[in-house]
Amino acid sequence: MCQLLGMNCNVPTDIVFSFTGFATRSRGTDAHNDGWGIAFFEGAGVRHFVDYQAAIESPVAELIRRFPIKSKNVIAHIRKATQGRVALENCHPFVRELWGRYFVFAHNGDLKDFNPELNGSYRPVGNTDSETAFCYILQELRRQFDDAPPALPQLRAAIEKLCAEIATHGTFNMMLSDGSALFAHCSTNLHYIVRQYPFAEAVLCDEDMKVDFSEVTTPSDRVAIIVTEPLTTNETWTQFKLGELKVFIDGMPLP
Repeated sequence: MCQLLGMNCNVPTDIVFSFTGFATRSRGTDAHNDGWGIAFFEGAGVRHFVDYQAAIESPVAELIRRFPIKSKNVIAHIRKATQGRVALENCHPFVRELWGRYFVFAHNGDLKDFNPELNGSYRPVGNTDSETAFCYILQELRRQFDDAPPALPQLRAAIEKLCAEIATHGTFNMMLSDGSALFAHCSTNLHYIVRQYPFAEAVLCDEDMKVDFSEVTTPSDRVAIIVTEPLTTNETWTQFKLGELKVFIDGMPLP
């Protein structure tokens, strides 16, 4: 199946270090070579890059590694196709508008017999179960809350309920963000780490690369990295519980 990478921070931060190790898994250390994508929030806007080539070979991915775009919320995905052909329209993350702001979504898993009735407000462009699930989530959020975005506790409860419903059809590890918070649901496998003062050195699992974060941060910085499998060998990662939804704001998971 695919792999997910998310970043949530209290200050705009680049994801070059984590993305370098993550992208290697598209072919160098794993077999996720059916496309990739990444989305960065910047204010009300989103920079969105996708490619049907493997991330380890993609010139667009090389741009991301060399051009340190800074953002408080980032979602990335490398694809191992289970449903839908290898094509640009099937590459995650997907982006849609709800309540006058962008939502970004990526999914790892395989949903069986998942054919929700979509009323037309949101329709998939490609032919993946993932994009269908995203459209269904946004449709149901709009149906439940109409044109007024709810407070975070109500939004969290609604997303948690929808994730539990969709997960009855198979594996549903997903990340969703509106630029203010990052929601992550674990069906089978997700891990996270919070990097904050005092910062230390980190060593990638999949690439001969390390960085001393104390040299590139300030004492007030805080960064949460969420990923399918831990990216580093010398840090302690926390595994999600099965069926758990976590919400990250300003580089920390909410209780």
